[in-house]
Amino acid sequence: MPTIRFRLNGIETEIDADPDTLLLTALRGQFGLTGAHFGCGAGECGACMVLVDDRALTSCDMPLWSVADKNVTTIEGLGNQQHPHALQRAFIAEQALQCGYCLSGIMMSAAGLLKQNTDPTSAEVKAALDRNLCRCGSHNRMVRAILRAAKELRAAKETRAP
Repeated sequence: MPTIRFRLNGIETEIDADPDTLLLTALRGQFGLTGAHFGCGAGECGACMVLVDDRALTSCDMPLWSVADKNVTTIEGLGNQQHPHALQRAFIAEQALQCGYCLSGIMMSAAGLLKQNTDPTSAEVKAALDRNLCRCGSHNRMVRAILRAAKELRAAKETRAP
């Protein structure tokens, strides 16, 4: 098997696997990272969303060869219990959490948006979440949470500026 190298949650990583193995399969299997969920298997529901070089992409239809030498971030790499990401804090504050199945994909889509646009409008947030399906009906709270996180991230950036 060939070795595929990439950065996973900031750590140089390599895996000996068939290059056509799906990224989601490797994340959940070999790496034990279960935050990205299998939903549709066709890149249509967003439950498996991860960041690849800061772009939100579905991992259920992405072969390993396509992430060679790239940065892959999963929900496990976004933040942790001791140092949660602004999105994680905002989703809790806005009570935008329901069953949780789609949540990691939604947060990764939001993280991708905020990497590209630090001051999104409500319409831009909704457009960024268009590829994520959620049946729980907490979309309005999710949009508020993402706008809240954006505001927090902008304030933190302004505080660090010289």
